[in-house]
Amino acid sequence: MTSDVTGIGGLFFRSRDPEARAAWYQEHLGISAGHTGIWQQDAGMTVFAPFPADSDYFAADQQFMLNLRVADIEQLAARLESEGIPVERRDEWNTEEYGTFARIHDPEGLAIELWQRPAESD
Repeated sequence: MTSDVTGIGGLFFRSRDPEARAAWYQEHLGISAGHTGIWQQDAGMTVFAPFPADSDYFAADQQFMLNLRVADIEQLAARLESEGIPVERRDEWNTEEYGTFARIHDPEGLAIELWQRPAESD
């Protein structure tokens, strides 16, 4: 079956302080956020996956978790930590098949999963 949908056109979510939250995403992740921000991203795969309501993969009080593809997870994690942003890593999150993962949280507590795909085999 082919799809008429070609990709995600936006992610919209409520915020107690939209301007400050948008500035945080710009400063720490380089994402142009906000109603006037357009984030031009690299083409690549996107996983669109509902999780069971009782999943413990991310916090039960969050309806979704943002997953961002990154080029160099170690470099980004080191920079974020130097900026005072805690980075959580767990060996069980990483696999040869899917790659390397780490987590941070935005100023309002939203989990953000950083994901570096495994190196392409030759």
